[in-house]
Amino acid sequence: MKLTRAMLDEAAGHGLLDEGQAGRLWQFLVEREQHTPGFKPAHILYYLGGLIAIGAMSLFMTLGWESFGGTGLLFISICYIVAALGAVEWLRARGLELPAGVLAAFAVVLVPLAVYGLQHMLGLWADGGDGSSYRNYHYYIDWRWIFMELATLAAGAVVLWRYRMPFTVMPLAVTLWYMSMDVTDMLLGGSGGFFSHEGQVISAVFGIAMTLIALWIDLRNRSRKDFAFWLYIWGVLTFWGALSSMHSGSELGKLVYCLINILMIGIGAALSRRVFAVFGGFGLAGYLGHLSYTVFRDSLLFPVALTAIGIAIIAAGVFWQRREAAIGAALRQWLPGPVRLLVERRAA
Repeated sequence: MKLTRAMLDEAAGHGLLDEGQAGRLWQFLVEREQHTPGFKPAHILYYLGGLIAIGAMSLFMTLGWESFGGTGLLFISICYIVAALGAVEWLRARGLELPAGVLAAFAVVLVPLAVYGLQHMLGLWADGGDGSSYRNYHYYIDWRWIFMELATLAAGAVVLWRYRMPFTVMPLAVTLWYMSMDVTDMLLGGSGGFFSHEGQVISAVFGIAMTLIALWIDLRNRSRKDFAFWLYIWGVLTFWGALSSMHSGSELGKLVYCLINILMIGIGAALSRRVFAVFGGFGLAGYLGHLSYTVFRDSLLFPVALTAIGIAIIAAGVFWQRREAAIGAALRQWLPGPVRLLVERRAA
């Protein structure tokens, strides 16, 4: 429900609060909304500018930067980091939390470049066309990136502890995703081990671990800031991507895949986390596509049956909406106490 000033004035007219209280409450809500991330013009500009800057110093690095050598890269990175953190302090002092959070994330993203420069300066990276260019950090799987990833996680943890800004978790979550691939490649001896069945299993476990960490943060978080958002996204993406890349030769295996995706949709509804429902929906659509194009490709009744299932799901949604409070209360009784409190808090 969206609260407007007219609704507060109407409540004051009914004697529920006086006009002074209505005005002060509205001013409080307006100021609070200014610091809540959303699709506001200023917020879009904050994130757009930050993502461009982050991309410029990570994804879109050119080979020309290698000409500075390890010492040059280290010096430039440190200068950028100091300038970014200085801007963060300046913005926070003026109550501009969102742009400060974007610049804090920018500072964290520069850490792997600084570590790469240090390693290059120490002669730990060989020159040549062996994939050792920094720009390949975001494109190729290589166990040698792990030192850069560990340093990024350590620096990101310090920045997050210092500033308590949710967007700072984004580079940490992405780094964990990178690490899941590089660690898998290292454990399996390289040579594309990540894409083997064992690699997919390890990646799926890594994704589950990231998601559980996000849930743990959710359970402990008592502020209105959403620190678990990015960990949920990359944790679910890592798990679902590994799960979907596994090839099962049996229909039973594909059915289990479908059931896992349905479970993800249910988890998304229970925790009010759309990322579970989105990827679960993709997986369910993929399984139905498999049935349509392979198992029931010549069946006239399959589209009819699928339509009936869709209508039944809509009917279930109507039933749920009409009895949502009672059903929700009954289901929450089966949840552990902390998870039940989390669900109730998010539902409120």
